[in-house]
Amino acid sequence: MRNCLQIWGIALFAAGCLSACGADGGKNVREATNPTLETIFARRSVREYQQRPVEAEKIDLLLRAAMSAPSGMDRRPWEFVVVTERSLLDSLAAGLPYAKMLSAAPCCIVVCGAPERQSYWYLDCSTAAQNILLAAQSLGLGAVWTAAYPYEDRMAVVRTQLRLPDGILPLCVIPVGYPASAGTPKMKYDAARIHNERW
Repeated sequence: MRNCLQIWGIALFAAGCLSACGADGGKNVREATNPTLETIFARRSVREYQQRPVEAEKIDLLLRAAMSAPSGMDRRPWEFVVVTERSLLDSLAAGLPYAKMLSAAPCCIVVCGAPERQSYWYLDCSTAAQNILLAAQSLGLGAVWTAAYPYEDRMAVVRTQLRLPDGILPLCVIPVGYPASAGTPKMKYDAARIHNERW
C-alpha cells in the first residue's frame, strides 16, 4: 500500500511539472529548479539606485566572478578599476553621454583590456563583464553595461579620469548599486531567431 501511495505521489508531481512545462515552454520549471537559469532570466539593466553603499565583500565577489570568465588561450587580458569616490563618479557621469546614472550610483567597475596580451581582448573582457552583470543580479544588486570601446571620445574620458596607463583600453563602465525599485526583466526569447541544422 505504501509503495502504491509513493508511486501515486510521484505521478502527481510529474503531471504537475508537465502541466507547467506545457503552459510556458518549461520556463517556470527551469527557473524554480535551477538558480543559474533563474539569475539569467531575471537579469535586467538597472539605472536607478538606492543611496546606500555596496559592501566591499560583494564588490570582491563581482570581481571574482569576472575573472572566472572564459578566455581564449587563457590569456586573461582583463584589468578592472573599481570606483567609489563620489567626485570621480560624478566626473565620469559628466563626460560619458550614456552613463549619467553614475551620478547616483555608489560605485562602478570599469572593465579594461590589454591588447598586447590578446588581440581580441574585447571578446574576453565582454565575457568578464557579463559575469559581473549576472553576479550582481544574484547578489541583489543592479547594474548596467555602458560602452566606452570602440568610441574614441568615451575612451578618452575614461582614460583621462582614471589615469589608465598606455596599452590599457577601457571596454565598458558598469555602474553598480542596490536597485531603487523592483522591475520586470524583458522577455527576449524569440523562437524565430533559432535555425536548426541549416538556416
